[in-house]
Amino acid sequence: MKNAYTFQNLSQQTACLHLVTKKDKTAPYSFSLALHTQEEFDKIVKNRQKFSTIFPNFKFIVANQTHSVNIYIVKKNQEQGWSSLADAIEDSDALITNQTHIMLSILTADCVPILLFDPINKVIAAVHAGWKGTQQEILLKTVQKMQEVFNTDPKNILAGIAPSIGKCCYEVDWNVAKNFEKIENAYNQNNNKYMLDLPHINKVQLLNAGLKEEYIELSNVCTACEVQDYFSYRKEGGCSGRFMSMIGLKA
Repeated sequence: MKNAYTFQNLSQQTACLHLVTKKDKTAPYSFSLALHTQEEFDKIVKNRQKFSTIFPNFKFIVANQTHSVNIYIVKKNQEQGWSSLADAIEDSDALITNQTHIMLSILTADCVPILLFDPINKVIAAVHAGWKGTQQEILLKTVQKMQEVFNTDPKNILAGIAPSIGKCCYEVDWNVAKNFEKIENAYNQNNNKYMLDLPHINKVQLLNAGLKEEYIELSNVCTACEVQDYFSYRKEGGCSGRFMSMIGLKA
């Protein structure tokens, strides 16, 4: 797919596939892939069907994201939440699996999507981290769950922190910023304005979880700055579109 973002570290791995979609002005709703935002259902499904031809042998997994720290382990090779909201995984913001031909997906429009791959044990994860999930350390907990269930050594994990709103554009008040005051460089302060750096904070969580810094790749793409390519809820004044970050294991 030409109109997409990929990570260098994950692209070098033959055992997994990954992709972060971008806007396409020629497609319905600029190629939004979200079924939950009250757009015309058939047109979003059409976008998804068109996209899924890129990975013809994969079944897509979509969760009902709720800014929780709930982690779901996908154990069955079956589609969930792709053609309908009815069978989406409920109330979960992190997905983990060791099943092949399954594409774990995260929908965002400013929040931080993170893709993880353990190349030794062949385990993948996709994580959705807004400020609430980040504050509750969902990413750290996901790595710990990979350790617990699949015997993953964090030192082997490759991580990609996908496009999300950057500290250049993410202004929050003290009630939010104070949750991260103990983290160095978590935000820049200008008078009563706090510019929060969620991608950096999630990188810190990965380092605290035991990942090697050289195995963590940040996109350094701000969705608000590059709104021509990515949906940005804040920049677009409450947009309904979402782009998708995904990762899957090949057989």
